[in-house]
Amino acid sequence: MVTALEETTDLDDAAETGDANTRRCIVTGESKDPREMIRFVAGPDGTIVPDVDNRLPGRGLWLSAQRDMVETAASKRLFAKAARGNVTVPANLADTVADLLRRRCLNLLGLARRAGLVVAGAEKVRAQISSGRTGALFEAADGSLPERRKVTGLAPNVPVVDVFTMDELGAAVGRDAAVHMALAQADLTRRILDDAARYRGMMRTPV
Repeated sequence: MVTALEETTDLDDAAETGDANTRRCIVTGESKDPREMIRFVAGPDGTIVPDVDNRLPGRGLWLSAQRDMVETAASKRLFAKAARGNVTVPANLADTVADLLRRRCLNLLGLARRAGLVVAGAEKVRAQISSGRTGALFEAADGSLPERRKVTGLAPNVPVVDVFTMDELGAAVGRDAAVHMALAQADLTRRILDDAARYRGMMRTPV
């Protein structure tokens, strides 16, 4: 549910782009879909805070979801310029954003499992691919590349996420480890794909 405060904030954020469906990156000036961006706000003490859930009150300061965008905004004092005032930018801001997005993605994977959208294990994934209902494939970054390709090759048009380890994927869905996972087509699956793409852009060493 969107609160009145969130609605007002969204309108404030969109005012400078003239489009309620886009936000403007404070580094490049490019207008993009918010799902491809990271929102920041200035806290009560002037500290820049990442808002990966797009819920915090205050005027949004938006950046394309790329690590160098955050680093450029910090080094060139673009947060202060966009906020029209003095702000404090934490030294580890890009790492904080990456960790928040990592945790958000894994939490959403757990939610998808509870909603019955997730299957894990090579055979179950192959069966779901055969059904034609697969919306995303998750392959462990530290899994065997030849084995991963055997699975992803069965669904060349399905998006593949390979930024999490087998331990991370396993923990997200209640297993010791998971190398191959598939998510059924659903709105939640699309949300997870959007967040995984943002996380990839914020990683210190992109996969």
